[in-house]
Amino acid sequence: MPSHLIRVSEVFSGLVPEILGLLGAEKVKKLGSEFFVFQTESPDLITDSPAARFIRWHIPVEHSWPCNPEKMEGFIEKAAQSLYYKFESRHPQTVLVGRLDPGSQKPYYKSLASNLRGRTLQVFELPERAPKTAEEQNSSKQTLFCLIGKEGLFAGMASPKAANGLHPGGSKFIAQNAEDTVSRAGAKIAEGLHYLSMFRPALPAGSHWLELGASPGGMTSELLKRGYEVTAIDRAPLDPRLANHRHLTFIKDDTAAFIPPRGARYDAILCDLNGPPLQAIAHLTRLTDFLKPRALAVFTLKTTGAETLMEIDALEKQVLAHAEKAGLSLIARTHLTYNRQEFTVFFEKSAD
Repeated sequence: MPSHLIRVSEVFSGLVPEILGLLGAEKVKKLGSEFFVFQTESPDLITDSPAARFIRWHIPVEHSWPCNPEKMEGFIEKAAQSLYYKFESRHPQTVLVGRLDPGSQKPYYKSLASNLRGRTLQVFELPERAPKTAEEQNSSKQTLFCLIGKEGLFAGMASPKAANGLHPGGSKFIAQNAEDTVSRAGAKIAEGLHYLSMFRPALPAGSHWLELGASPGGMTSELLKRGYEVTAIDRAPLDPRLANHRHLTFIKDDTAAFIPPRGARYDAILCDLNGPPLQAIAHLTRLTDFLKPRALAVFTLKTTGAETLMEIDALEKQVLAHAEKAGLSLIARTHLTYNRQEFTVFFEKSAD
């Protein structure tokens, strides 16, 4: 049976036995803090089962080298040559290398990943037009993804869309500067928009966002940095650092009572409300008439009230059905670094 490597965020660690059971996983081995390698006779379940929403990233393991790189003389050269002989004939668009324990403070594997990628690119002699960064990839073309750690090297070919992330291990980690950060939610929407770039182009500067439940303004701040117009709604005030921003309109109101002004049409709507998820999606969908055709809707699906895997599955299906009834089509959904027990879901309003 073929092997597969998946990443399940640590906040869902209690559900890992259920997830692996639904995947029919055998010979399971945990790698790093959030990765698991296993064999299954039904690999389609990784993307098409109730377990799929918890799988943050995934590649088929087509080459593995169990070893301790720190104790292996000439590891980089040996690894680069073995990757060349295994994958060069399949012409990957680029090679990307990450760490099995990305949150580790130990600098060795971060440096090793960078050096291995550099040497592997030299060995492969990719064409000049090959992507230089993860962001330059064609999200539908095959990339050689590699992960390394104290357990060894694991590699496989997949498109970023199939793997569910442009970077090895998933979406890009967005570092926060504590002195310049309104709230952690800013990094969440930044990572979310980076992830969304695999599925549709970014909205151009000047696009108008409607944000529900904006206080204290972490996401608002991030949208403003991108040159967007933002109408932010909340009963609580925004951070004083956002006061008098020329591209911001703040309306102190309950999201349930807010009615957009006559003629208002928004390019995107953002909803990160706390509380029952079915109530939150209802607040968003009642405003879809004020969205332009093909407008973007970003919704944080908080799993309030659902504890088991199947309860979360049922809750998400209810939310998606509610959105579909309101003319919103699902683009993608994922678990981000700054998500807790919640998912970021992306919709697009129908063209008509």
